[in-house]
Amino acid sequence: QVQLVESGGGLVQAGASLRLSCAASGRIFRINDMGWYRPAPGKQRELVAASGGSTNYADSVKGRFTISRDNVKNTVYLQMNSLKPEDTAVYYCNADISSWGVPSSRQYWGQGTQVTVSS
Repeated sequence: QVQLVESGGGLVQAGASLRLSCAASGRIFRINDMGWYRPAPGKQRELVAASGGSTNYADSVKGRFTISRDNVKNTVYLQMNSLKPEDTAVYYCNADISSWGVPSSRQYWGQGTQVTVSS
């Protein structure tokens, strides 16, 4: 099995920074895409940032958030700068992972980490 474990959330004031981490473990052959999502009005979850063949960001976080990966540690990070109250949400890590002995990849989700930004 594969697990995603997130860390790094917390309560901060507007303008502050936080760094989220998500480590994947288990029977991993290859990690394809990794990204971060959060709930959004009218959607179950919206993409915040993704790293795979290309890097993508939600318009609302461009210039403030940076996604990066450590492929040796099977970890993805989300550096969040200049945080705003509207960034308050539970942030979920997502990864598309190919496992040993399994012919196709599948999506995995972390348990979520709370980010709260006070004004």
